[in-house]
Amino acid sequence: MIAIPGTQEFDEKMMILALKLAEKSEVIGEVPIGAVITDKNGVILAKATNLRESKCTVLGHAELVAIHRANQKLKSWRLNDCTLYVTLEPCFMCAAALVQSRISRVVFATHDPKGGALGSLQNLSNDSRFNHQFNAESGLMKDVASSMLKKFFKKKRDQKKSN
Repeated sequence: MIAIPGTQEFDEKMMILALKLAEKSEVIGEVPIGAVITDKNGVILAKATNLRESKCTVLGHAELVAIHRANQKLKSWRLNDCTLYVTLEPCFMCAAALVQSRISRVVFATHDPKGGALGSLQNLSNDSRFNHQFNAESGLMKDVASSMLKKFFKKKRDQKKSN
C-alpha cells in the first residue's frame, strides 16, 4: 500500500526517514537531527542531517542543508507546496529561512524549549508581519526524537565529566 501525501500514514513514513537520518547524524558526531523535504506529490526533494561540526559552519543545520538541496533540485529558491519533516523544532535561523523559502508546511517531532521558533520561544510560522506564513505541526513521533536527543546530550555530558 502506497502512503498518500498529506495523510497521517505519509507523514509518519517521512518522519521515520527523518529519524533514520538523525541516527546517521549522531554516528558522525553531530547532534541527531534529520530533515526531509517533499513536494505536493510526495516526491522527496531533499534529505539532510546536521553538518555543523563536520563542515565547521553554523549554516550546517539539517533544515538549512535540506532547503538548499531542495532549492537546487527545483532550480528555484521558492519551496511552494513543499513540506519539511524534521526531528526537532527549527531554531530562529531555520524558521526564518523557511519563511523566506515560502515553504507550505512543517512537521516537526519535538519542541526545542531553549531555541525553538515555531512555538516554543516564538512562532515565526504564523507571524502576520511577514509576507509569508505556513502551517507548522508538532508532536509526530516526539517521544522517539526527544529520547534520541536526550541520550545524545547525556552521553556528551558524561564524556565531558570523564575527561
